[in-house]
Amino acid sequence: MPDCHAGSSKTGSHRSVPRKSKRATAITTDSTAPPVRASQHLLTLSEWLRCPNCLADLQPADTLVLSCPHGHRFDVNRRGYVSLINGSRRLIGDSPAMLDARETFLEHGWYSDLRDALCTLVAQERAGRVADIGCGTGYYLRGVLAALADQRRPQEGAVDHTARQGPVGVSALAVDLSAPAVARTVRAATHAGSVTAGLVADVWSPLPIRDAAADVAINVFAPRNPAEFHRIVAPGGLLVVVVPHPSHLEELRADGLALDVHGNKTADLITSLAGRFELESGTELSQQLSLSPADVRALLGMGPSAHHSGRAGSASELGSTSPDRPEPARPVTVAFQLLAFRRLTV
Repeated sequence: MPDCHAGSSKTGSHRSVPRKSKRATAITTDSTAPPVRASQHLLTLSEWLRCPNCLADLQPADTLVLSCPHGHRFDVNRRGYVSLINGSRRLIGDSPAMLDARETFLEHGWYSDLRDALCTLVAQERAGRVADIGCGTGYYLRGVLAALADQRRPQEGAVDHTARQGPVGVSALAVDLSAPAVARTVRAATHAGSVTAGLVADVWSPLPIRDAAADVAINVFAPRNPAEFHRIVAPGGLLVVVVPHPSHLEELRADGLALDVHGNKTADLITSLAGRFELESGTELSQQLSLSPADVRALLGMGPSAHHSGRAGSASELGSTSPDRPEPARPVTVAFQLLAFRRLTV
């Protein structure tokens, strides 16, 4: 059973509506068509993905189509992503409004310390293939790609032996249940020499990603599927997970505005990954921010409380700021556990 923490600030709601089991949409056709000229996004997707129906590797079949040797075909969005949702549950990902709130909050730099620590950790790997499972707006993936590009850039005075080969980049796959989230990440997570393609998929089901496809997988405030993570991360590869510390948003939770954080989240995470990944390092990050009412509304609107406003209060209860009577900033603790796991070969 996949592991997901209730304190997530960037995952879709997994409310389900029973319906008849349905396989990923595919049209079976003759797969002997001549090769096509594929876009970079299509090529990148084909290097990452396998068919959700028969598990064979996907390949470009047309300018905006992926197919497997058995003739299952899947349309690729012109923006550079494909939806391969497969299963019997109707799931709800993060809405555009939630993504807008997250983008507003994160771009103000409130979680920049977390992103910097994450990027420093990943940059030590010299990874060529990175998967962001639960990508949201792409805030963390953008930072990782920039850090990896800086790491690969020749030092001053050094000879660049790759210059004649073109830029040495990173292949990135942005995965989320929310199609709008994947679209934003593919659009925003670009860096010289790197390509980001997108996948709309349900992490609670088998992922349509090839075995050992990722050198590094990052999972920030998102659902986790230990068995699938072990399968898609290469032996010896790195899995970086961020979960909230029990003190995260404690002031807002005391006022009934945010959902509770499970106190044993880190221990449960380590247990769920045991036998597949070995904990290599753990870092606790914590600080108290001084947030305006608008910042607090964005913070609450970007996370799981937005899916459960009836249970945990509402950001609208904070009121609005008036130029005549501006509301004071309020202290809010943000606290995280940054955990690095090494993929075992067993």
